[in-house]
Amino acid sequence: MDLKTTYMGLELKNPIIVGSSELTNKVDKVKKLADAGAGAVVLKSLFEEQIMMEVDARRVNNMYGSFNDVENYVAFYTKKHNLDKYLNLIRESKDSVDIPVIASINCISSGEWVDFAKQVEKAGADGLELNVFIMPNDPGYDGPALEKVYFDVVNNIEQQISIPVALKLGTYFSGLARTFIDLSKTGISAMVLFNRFYSPDVNLDKEEIRPSHIFSHPHDISNSLRWIGMLSDQLECDLSASTGVHDGHAVIKSILVGAKATHVVSALYKNSESHIRTMLEQMESWMDSKGYQSLSDFRGKLSQAHVSQPMMYERSQFMRYYSNYGDARY
Repeated sequence: MDLKTTYMGLELKNPIIVGSSELTNKVDKVKKLADAGAGAVVLKSLFEEQIMMEVDARRVNNMYGSFNDVENYVAFYTKKHNLDKYLNLIRESKDSVDIPVIASINCISSGEWVDFAKQVEKAGADGLELNVFIMPNDPGYDGPALEKVYFDVVNNIEQQISIPVALKLGTYFSGLARTFIDLSKTGISAMVLFNRFYSPDVNLDKEEIRPSHIFSHPHDISNSLRWIGMLSDQLECDLSASTGVHDGHAVIKSILVGAKATHVVSALYKNSESHIRTMLEQMESWMDSKGYQSLSDFRGKLSQAHVSQPMMYERSQFMRYYSNYGDARY
């Protein structure tokens, strides 16, 4: 079967992209993923807030020299150390594998990473994925004000680099469809739907906050399927499904609703990089049973614009209830 696809203008031998994670933070890991059959990798994100916190901590702990001199030196040293290490990861990964290597930056502002984006391009990255999220928890800012930051990030960076840019986004938008359509017109090459965020839980014994659900679950893909299915025919960029892609069948579902690729992480943590082969075999088996020879034969076949009942994407409530859960139909 022909599993090739294009994503961000890059040709991939298959649509399975290993997402940004600890799985992609070292060259030897990237090589193992490529050998296992991955179509592309997104390197472990460099977190803007992580570096800023490290800078601030060193400023506080350094008691010598004038404040301005110390502040400038520590900020320069910390950033350079982190950025140089990341740029080396890009270069060494590109030298080690023959699949696209996409850099990743976690942005919380519109100006901090413009210069760094240039260095990512010079280091040889095939593309740049911007993981942008601003928690809408401050009542002093309304939806449009927060969403403007996303456009500022894109506009500032795209003026500086020529490699393709993807946005990895969450669902915290006051008008998600309109915002995504407008973002797709800025010149970005792709969107990744959706980001998986840290989620809190409560430990009742210790009465404290703790992380919850570190890994995604297969049913988490439903939200990505809904929005990709509704938007794939309206956006002026590629789409990749993320969160809940645990097997080859999830990849097929994503392609059917209009995705060009899928991001996979949790399934590989649980099953190792060899699971990529299993996913590819599942895809080929399904395609063979349906008589499809390539992904383009069925891509978007079930998007909202092509199904006989488009309201299935917009339904938000169960229409019928049955006392017997096992007999529920909706």
